[in-house]
Amino acid sequence: MPNRLAQEASPYLRQHADNPVDWFPWGEEAFAKARSENRPILLSVGYSACHWCHVMAHESFEDPDVAAVMNELFVNVKVDREERPDVDSIYMEAVQALSGQGGWPMTVFLTPTGEPFYGGTYYPPRATHGRPGFLELMRAIDEAWRERRDQVDQQARQLTDGIRANSAAMPAAAEVGDEQLDAAVAGLMRAFDQEWGGFGGAPKFPQPSFSELLLHRSFDSNNPGILAAVASTAAAMAAGGIYDHLGGGFARYAVERTWTVPHFEKMLYDQAGLIRLYTRLWRAAPDPAWAQVVDETITYVLRDLAHPEGGICAAEDADSEGVEGKFYVWSLDEVTAIAPQAVDWYGVSESGNFEGTNILRRPLRQALLRPAEVEEARRALFQVRETRVRPGLDDKVLTEWNAMFLGALCEAAATFGRADWESAARALAERLPARTRRGDGRWMRAAGSRHLAVAADYAWVVDAYTRLTEMTGDTAGLETAVRTAHDMVDLFWDKDSGGLLTVAHDSERLITQPRDTYDGATPSANSVAAVALARLGALTSDRTWTIRAEEIINSISGQITRSPTSVTNALLAVDLLRRGIDEVVITGSREDLLTVVQTGWWPRSVLAHGRGWDSPLWEGRKPDLAYVCRDASCRAPVGDADSLRTALAPG
Repeated sequence: MPNRLAQEASPYLRQHADNPVDWFPWGEEAFAKARSENRPILLSVGYSACHWCHVMAHESFEDPDVAAVMNELFVNVKVDREERPDVDSIYMEAVQALSGQGGWPMTVFLTPTGEPFYGGTYYPPRATHGRPGFLELMRAIDEAWRERRDQVDQQARQLTDGIRANSAAMPAAAEVGDEQLDAAVAGLMRAFDQEWGGFGGAPKFPQPSFSELLLHRSFDSNNPGILAAVASTAAAMAAGGIYDHLGGGFARYAVERTWTVPHFEKMLYDQAGLIRLYTRLWRAAPDPAWAQVVDETITYVLRDLAHPEGGICAAEDADSEGVEGKFYVWSLDEVTAIAPQAVDWYGVSESGNFEGTNILRRPLRQALLRPAEVEEARRALFQVRETRVRPGLDDKVLTEWNAMFLGALCEAAATFGRADWESAARALAERLPARTRRGDGRWMRAAGSRHLAVAADYAWVVDAYTRLTEMTGDTAGLETAVRTAHDMVDLFWDKDSGGLLTVAHDSERLITQPRDTYDGATPSANSVAAVALARLGALTSDRTWTIRAEEIINSISGQITRSPTSVTNALLAVDLLRRGIDEVVITGSREDLLTVVQTGWWPRSVLAHGRGWDSPLWEGRKPDLAYVCRDASCRAPVGDADSLRTALAPG
């Protein structure tokens, strides 16, 4: 008989609905039961595309003997980290404090009031290879709970106090500017892998915000090595096994430094971030290879992740038929029989490069663009692969990740002049509010979810609908961006320290109030909001938003000065605010002038065109001209493409 998770919106939670574990979703019912029965809570956090989450589910949560112990000793709570990033971040901090590392699946033991006292990540059901077994761990936790409760409570208090102190600790405000930008660039260049691209060693994540900062700084830098680092990283990723050479799109990360062997799950946020990066790289240094990657990645998302009711699904699993990567790998005999001309191109061999099979990849220093005969082979292999059992699909439509993709799609459509992508962006922009916004205007974390949106959802919506306006010239997107910006400040603003809290003031109270300030696999809510509000302020000529962006940066300025490479996206906002944003207004029907702005690399600019809106930017404008303004003060208008390029150039 299914447990309570069968009624949840999250596909990850529903995957555990038939477990013999008496699972609860996160909520008061579980905590009330724990309090009434004086039992600890066993909190398990994961996500649908997580390979080791599936392993632990199969080994432990589907095992009646393990489940019986869980049900006897604990109140068991299952959380989708993508649906509740606030819960995930708080208890991940506890696990990292206890063990020095974190990851998923995350297993945390809590008091009935939610205070953590012990935790880790993956546990096998029984001890193996020096790793404690889940069964013996649970019995040890139970014994400590019954026999040494004072010690458990003390540990819980200390951990919770530490988490609260970290949440409240805001390094002293400091002046930020070129010094921090230069320090971050220098740090990234030191970490840059000269041979294989990327930053640091294995495992290697795409980290688009690293490359974006370098690309941004290359605009007015005399150091050609900065742009070269971005290009070589992009080429290495597009050549490696982390990129799906048949169907497009990127896996989440590579387990080694050559980008050959990926962790095979595909996340929507990675597709969005990398579409944006390769689009901007094309604008800075046009190369057909970058356009090919953008084309194939967008094609993948719209073909394989589109939700039938509107919106884009969150992810595809690493596993199919219970085997990691099975959907993607090939034997030499298979490729030879289907498309022999692809054997050398993709480096296919008898021994393979992954557990006796082949992950398709390109030699790093050979061309990324395929000759005609290889393109024919790629299509043949793709058609055969389409007959395989696909990896599991997490069809959750997350507001944050959909907005990330919408913004990237708008940029790509404008850059490459793709009417089909513009149409897809318009459709997504229309359907997303219908699916993830309540009738009262409140954004929710995901379609069909009972959980309110967090700050990152609002920040990306502001960014996406601003970029929609830049693509279309219509005012509807700008109206959504402005309304959402107002709501974001009202709901999430930290009145004590400035900046945004992760959850809204009227949301559920957790053991602490988290703040999202670290730019990791995805940029932080605060850095996204700072960039989005700075650009919104320029596009609307409303300094309210510019001031809010400045206040966000001030609230995290101590972190910026202490660790510039941890806030690379926030440093984009620093640059925009420090140097100012060019407000480009194009009146009338001048496709030639629009093309200059939409295809050139002008990282400190916003674009206003179309019929205009209520703003000083549009006052007294003559038709069929381009105006380049700063703080709504404009230079003389120009009427030809070369003059516009000169006006937008650095210096």
